[in-house]
Amino acid sequence: MQNETIVLSSIDPEKSVETISKFINNIIIQSHSDGLVVGLSGGIDSSVVAYISARAVNDDNILGLIMPSKTTPTEDVEDAKLVAENLGIKKKVINIDNVLNQFLKLNIHSNSDKEIKTAQANLKARLRMMILYYHANSMNRLVLGTGNKSELKVGYFTKYGDGGVDLLPLGDLYKTDVQKIAKYLEIPENIINKPPSAGLWHGQTDEEEMGISYLLLDKILHLLLDQNLNVDRVADELEISEKEVLRIKSMMAAAEHKLVPPPIPEIRRR
Repeated sequence: MQNETIVLSSIDPEKSVETISKFINNIIIQSHSDGLVVGLSGGIDSSVVAYISARAVNDDNILGLIMPSKTTPTEDVEDAKLVAENLGIKKKVINIDNVLNQFLKLNIHSNSDKEIKTAQANLKARLRMMILYYHANSMNRLVLGTGNKSELKVGYFTKYGDGGVDLLPLGDLYKTDVQKIAKYLEIPENIINKPPSAGLWHGQTDEEEMGISYLLLDKILHLLLDQNLNVDRVADELEISEKEVLRIKSMMAAAEHKLVPPPIPEIRRR
């Protein structure tokens, strides 16, 4: 049983929203862009990004793309539409199954069913990235990322998929921080409360796939990164096994390559 007394560092939702809004606006100005394109999944992260963006720029300069596949719950599509309608931003629904099926016809085989499942899930994320950038490029706009710090640190995103974006407004916020901001922004309760899921396959949830709740993950990351505690101290503070803390550290190490540009060998030394 984890220690319930551990409290994450507190954020001020109002100040955080103001900071992110100014950040988005400044990036648009610096890049000489005409607006934003964001993928709307019907989940809490993309909803928070959309709501904050609507405070940063004019509604007409935001396009929300809803990109379902056959594994996307109908509820998520409806929630994504609701977000766009609540904000008064333009939206477009593009089903990715036709394009996805063309790739699958290549009959590329992996070593196991698990590898095939993962490859297909990553393919969906990369197809969505391409669709987002097609629209962004044709409109001189930026692609907004929706990843949060919890997911970024453990690599719970697809490299050059949902990780392929121009800016990450939630990148310094843990999942639990995003939940606080969602409540402050008065995002619909059903979006806030439903289990986080990327909809990569039927019944998929983020926490089940990672094997840990976001609350515990955030506490571990907070103690490791913000408090700079070693593994045994984190385990003691949270009353969990050192093995679980080491597992999260291992995920963080494996994810580092996703957060930096591709490595380049030094040839021309000065």
